[in-house]
Amino acid sequence: MKVLICDPISQSGIDHLKQQEKLDTIVLDQRHSEEELLPLVKDASALAVRSETRITKAIFEAAPEMRIVGRAGVGVDNIDIEAATQNGVVVMNTPGGNTTATCELTCSMMMALARNIPQAHSSMILGEWNRKTFKGVELYGKILGILGMGRIGGEVARRAVAFGMRVMAYDPYITPSRAKALQVELSSLDEIYAAADFITVHMPMTDETRGMLNRNTFALMKPSVRLLNCARGGIINEADLCIALKEGEIAGAALDVYESEPLDKDSPLRDCPNLILTPHLGASTIEAQDNVGLEVAQGISDYLLHGSLMNSINMPSLDSQTSAKVQPYLRLGEKMGVLLAKLGQVGTERLAITYGGLATDLPGDPIARSIIKGFLGAAEGEEVNLVNVRAMAKERGLVVDEIKSNEQVDFREWLHIRAWAGGEKVSVAGSFFGLAQHPRIVRLNSQPVEINPDGILFMMTNKDRPGIVGRLGTVLGKHGVNIANMSLGRDREGGQALTALNIDSEPSKNCITELESDPDISKIRIVQF
Repeated sequence: MKVLICDPISQSGIDHLKQQEKLDTIVLDQRHSEEELLPLVKDASALAVRSETRITKAIFEAAPEMRIVGRAGVGVDNIDIEAATQNGVVVMNTPGGNTTATCELTCSMMMALARNIPQAHSSMILGEWNRKTFKGVELYGKILGILGMGRIGGEVARRAVAFGMRVMAYDPYITPSRAKALQVELSSLDEIYAAADFITVHMPMTDETRGMLNRNTFALMKPSVRLLNCARGGIINEADLCIALKEGEIAGAALDVYESEPLDKDSPLRDCPNLILTPHLGASTIEAQDNVGLEVAQGISDYLLHGSLMNSINMPSLDSQTSAKVQPYLRLGEKMGVLLAKLGQVGTERLAITYGGLATDLPGDPIARSIIKGFLGAAEGEEVNLVNVRAMAKERGLVVDEIKSNEQVDFREWLHIRAWAGGEKVSVAGSFFGLAQHPRIVRLNSQPVEINPDGILFMMTNKDRPGIVGRLGTVLGKHGVNIANMSLGRDREGGQALTALNIDSEPSKNCITELESDPDISKIRIVQF
């Protein structure tokens, strides 16, 4: 089987592939364009890439023998995942290989910020001796705010504790027990903004995290705060950061990633005071490159030779017959997990997944993985897949119980998920309607509903009183939001009601603010399926 190594990977990875007698490993000596790759991939079984080579739909369609694409690294933006799935090609990455390297770069940046090391070095090169100009601060006793407590965030926390720092952490998906083990304080964003001396970002790039550190949040921070981003470019708004640094609203920042890479030569960031810039060096260590190269090589060979699959981005490990039966449940389960994450509280400790009716005859593991993937997806972004979700859940101290029930209910097959955070519990139940198996959410927090888990879902709790639905429709219509479907439920007459709408467009902030001004409306949530 032919394996093409399209981008440079470590020699240990190349050696591993060449040692496999059933693999014909070819190392390309330069980066190739799409047009140049098309004739080379026609008989290839696997590709190994980094970030340089783009694997497009045309390449997948030109490679009928292709079975797997391995990405030596985390991000898969250069691979058309949808086209890979449509052509039956597994895409895998290597999310763990650069953890230590990125963690240590973050710590290096933090120390450089604290002691003005780059500026002092530049001054010395110019022949100066300005000891008073570069007076710094100590890390000992300072407060570090960590936004995102995945693998890298957790490792940064361990080292910060060793420095004698107090660590405050924001991550809706880490449990109190896990936080206690890491010696960090679970906190809200506002609490971290107000108290932290250093703030480091370790979150994926999503619609929620894009530009989350901006002029408004800078105003909530101490003027002495120092910011770090070695995660994803764009989480810190670069234009706002420049203004804040020049006006002294914050004391300093260090960036390894940018909204657009490579950074423009005339970028305003290059002229900002108290700003340290590095050219995306997070994984640029000898050890990290060796790790991800070997890891991607092992992943490719294990899959081609033994059918074993690790760190798959797009496909579960199922035989074709079972996969056809399970696929509708995988889609429903992931959407239920997404919805549950929006309903849940910070610090969810336990999930209980119940399979009922015909669902009890199916393998529960891939369905549970889909549910957990949907639930954790907002926290981990592209790193979460059907293979690694169990480890992700364990890493966060999230206990997952699975139950097969013979309880008689109104549905032929059903899934029920409950989540506990402290003493609070939320739940979602789903089933299928009709022979075409149209997925539906049939219960929310024990209230019967009928929700199509597709597109944009608007949810709110409200007091059950006459006119509330009319008020809702009027405000949404005023702001140009069209209602596609509606589901209403209540615990009792005059009690608490639940309103769920499928809508054609996301409401504006002004629309939400106007609705929240009604004292009988609370807990508005928007879910994008």
